[in-house]
Parts: sequence; structure tokens; C-alpha cells
Amino acid sequence: MYSKQEASAIKSLFWTRFGQYMKPIPSSWKEKVNWVNYKTGIKDIYFRMNVDAQKAVISIDITIDDAIIRAIVFEQFTKMKSMLEMSSQNQWIWQEEVYNEFGFPYARIYQEQVNVNVFKQEDWPSIISFLKQRIVALDNFWADAKDGIDMVL
Repeated sequence: MYSKQEASAIKSLFWTRFGQYMKPIPSSWKEKVNWVNYKTGIKDIYFRMNVDAQKAVISIDITIDDAIIRAIVFEQFTKMKSMLEMSSQNQWIWQEEVYNEFGFPYARIYQEQVNVNVFKQEDWPSIISFLKQRIVALDNFWADAKDGIDMVL
């Protein structure tokens, strides 16, 4: 078992390696992008990646405080579901209302890779491959979808 500090150091090293691996890959706009901390350009809509001892997750998190606006934005994403799934060549899990660790509601669209462990370096190639394919697909999707989402807000 790792101490909190050791676990943090391992995760930090993983994200550094992932960032280095992704650095030469341009966005769909042919610009440099910080893939680890991807900026959607729309307040309260995030592309997030997380890894732990059991899984890797990539998600679109819609954290708009106003429940009605959040539902409208989520609905707009559902209208683009086939475009998202065609871009990533995978199905996504759609949750209109989930709660974070502080009890705040948000909407989430995500995929996960189970049975991988960020604390095992031998799992890193599989995790990196999983995240790379999906964050690049999200970027391609976002190039087409952003304006449609932005119009709702």
C-alpha cells in the first residue's frame, strides 16, 4: 500500500508521461493543446481524465449550477450522441444527474477502462492507449459540436 504522498507522486509521474506522449499531437484545429488539462472553451463544461487503482475514466462533465440549463445542455449533447460515438467508435455512458464528493449535482458522459491500475507501470501503455484514443476523438467531436453547445448557453 502506498502512502498518500507516494500515491500522489506516482499519479503525477503518470500524467507527466501521458502529457509528454501526447505533446506532439496537434488538436483538430492544428494547434498545440494541453491534453492533460484540455480546455473546452465553454465555462462549466470539462473533458476530464482520471486514473486510480481499479480503472481509467474519461468524461465530459457538465457542471452548470442551474439545473434547468444543465439539463438543456445535456439534452443538446444527447442530440449529438451519434456524432460523439462515431468519432470515438465507442458507446458512452450517459448520466443526466450524478453527484460529486461534495454533494453537488452535475451531468456526466463517460467511458471507463476497468481492471487497470495506475500504480502498476506495466498497465500504463494500456491506460495511455485508452485515454489517447478517446481524448483525440473528443477533440475531433468538439471541433464540430462546440458551436452547437455554445448557442444553447
